[in-house]
Amino acid sequence: MERFRRASVAGVATAAVLAGSVGVAMAVVSPTPPARTSATGQDSARPDPVRPELTATATVSGVRAWEQFRVYGAARHLSPGTTVTLQQKQGDTWVTLPASMQLNHRSSFKMRVYLGLKGQNKLRIVGGGTRSPVFKVAVR
Repeated sequence: MERFRRASVAGVATAAVLAGSVGVAMAVVSPTPPARTSATGQDSARPDPVRPELTATATVSGVRAWEQFRVYGAARHLSPGTTVTLQQKQGDTWVTLPASMQLNHRSSFKMRVYLGLKGQNKLRIVGGGTRSPVFKVAVR
């Protein structure tokens, strides 16, 4: 009987040791990596939000007053159907002109424009919470 008790105690002790070492091994093998942060202190695992972009170009660099020309461009990260509008810099403010349209199925646009304000006109396209770089058209 004594031999049976020693064998069972040894078996239970061995099982406890093995179970404990497996638990320790599992804890060592699968730690969670520390969260990496960027220089700004934000979590770098999250992707940066995608910002919409607009491009715009005039077909001419100079026109006569009230002569038609076209402004064309494309949008990135804006859905088709988004309305884009032409703006003109007058003094220190941007004035919205009555020239707007919706982006087509390829997220691009092409609009007809007439300008009457003589001199160098600074123009841009706005829409979808973003704006294009400024482009210039001279009106004589």
